[in-house]
Formats: sequence, C-alpha cells, structure tokens
Amino acid sequence: MSTDTPGIDRDRVGEWFDANIAGARGPYEFQFIAGGHSNLTFRVTDSTGRAYVLRRPPLAHVLAGAHDMGREHKIIAALQHTPVPVPPALGFCTGDAVNGAPFYVMGFVEGHVVRTRDQVNALLTPALRWRAGMSLAETMAAIHAVDVEAVGLGDLGRHEGYIARQLKRWYANWNTQKTRDLPDVDVVHDLLAAHIPPQQRVAVVHGDYRLDNCMVGDDGSIVAVLDWEICTLGDPMADVGLLQVYHTGPDDELSAWTPEATTAPGFPNRADLLARYAEVSDLDLTHIDFYVAFAHWKLACILEGVYSRYLGGALGQRDPAELLPFKRQVDGAASLAAEHTARLVGR
Repeated sequence: MSTDTPGIDRDRVGEWFDANIAGARGPYEFQFIAGGHSNLTFRVTDSTGRAYVLRRPPLAHVLAGAHDMGREHKIIAALQHTPVPVPPALGFCTGDAVNGAPFYVMGFVEGHVVRTRDQVNALLTPALRWRAGMSLAETMAAIHAVDVEAVGLGDLGRHEGYIARQLKRWYANWNTQKTRDLPDVDVVHDLLAAHIPPQQRVAVVHGDYRLDNCMVGDDGSIVAVLDWEICTLGDPMADVGLLQVYHTGPDDELSAWTPEATTAPGFPNRADLLARYAEVSDLDLTHIDFYVAFAHWKLACILEGVYSRYLGGALGQRDPAELLPFKRQVDGAASLAAEHTARLVGR
C-alpha cells in the first residue's frame, strides 16, 4: 500500500476519486479526522481545494458483520432527500482491491463536532447552546418520522420485536464478558423483559444518537447527523431513552455517561429535550421510564464489555487501577437502570 496515511493507499484511492467522484481533481491530500476501534474518518482535499470525507473500517479488531460500509452508505444515501440532515453521499467502493477494505465518500459539511467545554466556550453562546439542544431533539424526531419503505430502507432490519432482541443480545454479551456478578443487571433484565411496551411504529433507529455524533452549524442548528454504523430499524423510543442517558444538562443529575460539553450553562436539561421532542413528534412518551431504564441497562452491558477487553490487554498491559473508572461506570449504569425500573414496576 503506497501511503504515508495509515488506512489510505494514496495512489489507488486517488485514481478511484478521479474515476468515480464527479468534479474531483487530483492530486489529493488525506487527513485523518477520527476513529480507532470504530470506523475511520478522513478529510480528503483535491487540487481545487474542494473537501470530501472518506469512511473506512478500522485497521484492526474488525468483528465479523461489523463495520459494513455498504450499509452505512445506503442509509446516508436514502436520507438525502428527507428532512434529516446528512452529508451528501457521493460514492461507494466495494471490495478490497483499491484500499484494502471497502469505503465510501461523502461531501464535506461545514460545522463543528462539540465534545468539550473549551469547544463550547469558543463556538457557542448560551443562546446557541439552547438552540443546539432544541435542534438535537427536533432532528431526532425527523429521523423517527422517515417513511422507511418510501426511502428504500424497508429491508434494513426486522420491523418488530426490537427491544426483545436487544435484551437477548446484550444479556448474552453480558454473560459472556462479565468480570464479576452484578445482580442489578440480572434483575433489571428480567423486569424489562416482562414489561416491554408495544412498539408504536417501525422507524430508523440511529442507536448512538447524541450531540457529539452530530455537527452543529454556526447558528446552533444540527447540520449533519454522523456515525450511522449501528443504525437499524426498530422502536424509535429506544433512541429517546438513550438520549436521556447520554445528555446531561447544567441542572441534571450526572449519569454513568458524563458528557462534558452539555453541562455548560445555556444547554437545555433532559426534561427540556423530552418536552421539545414531544412537541414535534407524534409518539406517545407514556413509557419513557422503561426506555430510560433500558438505556442505562444496555450501557452497563456495553461498558462491561469494554472493561473486560481492556482487562484482557486490548490496550496493552495496564495497571488494573487505571481501569477502575470503567468498572465504576458499569456499576453506576446498572444502579440507575435498577432505579428507573423500580419506578416502572412501582406504578
């Protein structure tokens, strides 16, 4: 592979751009943006200064069935002409011959991925922070309102039984990867399985929807939703519950997931996001406690898997004390899942 950018064969990818991306003119510059164990993202700039984004699988730790570039490209292409803001889908390269793995190319969207308080202070006034939060809720509602058959995504996943399948999958992962017994995880699993609300509709479920998986424009609005790699069809309320876990506003109690950016003054609290979603969506939020409990429980299972892999040396040899924050996050998520489930079954 002729490259000084790991993950990019500059010559072959450049030739592919010339042949497949309308208007692109080499030579090209490649700049790594983000990724690691997740899909890798690169900024590509052609000789005219026009920018593109290239996404490809990670260089290692590729799991069977994961990192499906064709699936991710299909989702973005299908959402192009809906109210959901996504980057323009420009091309998809199948097979491994060009770059050692499939990849796809999007148009570059001007905006900001906001993760830290420093970025918030530099980019968003308090008024823009409020707008970003409201736009986050409005954009989630737009995702859930997409007619999956009309945009060609009806075959993206099974239509019914989403929560039951998720409970089965993540509980199996928990039992395979757990580093110790944690009774809250078992008790909550059984209670959730016994109290699954009826699925209101079949919708696009992003699966990892939060502020730092979106791009924010200079006016505070969401200008692009990113990271569609675990998107599927299912119960849209799963995204609503998950955002209630991922988002911590300035007056909210901390959750096991502690984002730095949205705790800044001016951002809406969780209740504000939920109220705005209720205003622009036609979904019934009566069972929100179930979905918040499920989100906490699922987060505990996911983080335990991360903790287990790191204990096993996925990051090299580490002092176990360095990894204790992961353990505490798992414990906290399981405890919050139990708390919300108690509200659910105590009605």
